[in-house]
Amino acid sequence: MDRFYFDHNATTPVSAEVLEALMPVLGEVWGNASSIHYWGQAAKQRLETARRQLAALIGARPQEIVFLSGGTEADNLAILGTVRRAPKPRKHVITTAIEHPAVLAACAQLEREGVEVTYLPVSSDGVVDPDDVRRALRPETVLVSVMHANNEIGVVEPVAEIARLAHDAGAVVHSDGVQALGKVRVDVEALGVDLYSMSGHKIYAPKGIGALYVRRGTALTPILYGGHQERDRRPGTENVPGAVAFGAAAAWVQANWEQEAARLAALRDRLERGILERVPQATVNGGQAPRTPNTTNISFAGIEGEAMVIALDLKGFAVSTGSACSSGAIEPSHVLTALGRPPEMAKASVRFSLGRSNTEEQVDALIEAVAEVAERLRKLSPTYTHA
Repeated sequence: MDRFYFDHNATTPVSAEVLEALMPVLGEVWGNASSIHYWGQAAKQRLETARRQLAALIGARPQEIVFLSGGTEADNLAILGTVRRAPKPRKHVITTAIEHPAVLAACAQLEREGVEVTYLPVSSDGVVDPDDVRRALRPETVLVSVMHANNEIGVVEPVAEIARLAHDAGAVVHSDGVQALGKVRVDVEALGVDLYSMSGHKIYAPKGIGALYVRRGTALTPILYGGHQERDRRPGTENVPGAVAFGAAAAWVQANWEQEAARLAALRDRLERGILERVPQATVNGGQAPRTPNTTNISFAGIEGEAMVIALDLKGFAVSTGSACSSGAIEPSHVLTALGRPPEMAKASVRFSLGRSNTEEQVDALIEAVAEVAERLRKLSPTYTHA
């Protein structure tokens, strides 16, 4: 049986060009990048090349890139590191109800430390209103954290406008860019952010490598303790092979993202049209808002999303019900409930996220499979009623 992968927001396969850059480093560049001898300096050279490649992709200076283990650590360092460093006696943070669990859990930890956190609502399409940010700002607000693109529905947030408002009030701005990098244009100067989280395994590099952009002059307290690596912002021997892989992935994105984004948007639209034509009472979540080109999240009335994921997997298609970090959770998606979807519709949703391997033929086969599975599951559903 052929198998087709439509879950690229969860992770991506390691690409050929990344493997080509990675394999020699694993075998030959094994020195510690902090060592001053030949072997260490060979590793250091590769590390700094990767830093330049990633900085070039987002319009940053190389010294503003901090390599670490992934998006979760980047979010934690940005949020905890900024707020704990802030000198104000009373501290306030603004974020949104649809953030990734890495942001929400870090904010929950700050609440346990006595910090007040405001969780802003979103529209029915998942968009944060900058006016809500403006109204929530206070003299004691030290950080505003709003994701660039949502992992479940793909909606792109008005980060630049929010950043201007936050900076006018004297707050630091963080954006979780894990799902935006490689899919939309990322220019940290145009966005106006002080901190920007990234992850390698979302752009065809291996898991276990990420980065945080830290604008020059942004004060940050480390959340790990040890050596002086990464300009005292993240201790620990650097993952040189991971960084090299991330750098190679970033270089590919810089050269190819526009044409790939256009290709994926066409495939995504083809998939949505086909499903909506074939399956009654199907609704695209966030479909009226700006979105990343590869993501669609569709609710199927009367069907458990998990049941559709399993049924499609048996037919050879990998999809998901939302965030891979929340898999196994029996609660409906916090993102979809924030959009105002009732719990039964939130649980009836499936995320399709496309990537470099997907083709028109695969999309058409997926449409056929979704239509067949939906019809079969609805015959078994005690809650589905025909329109």
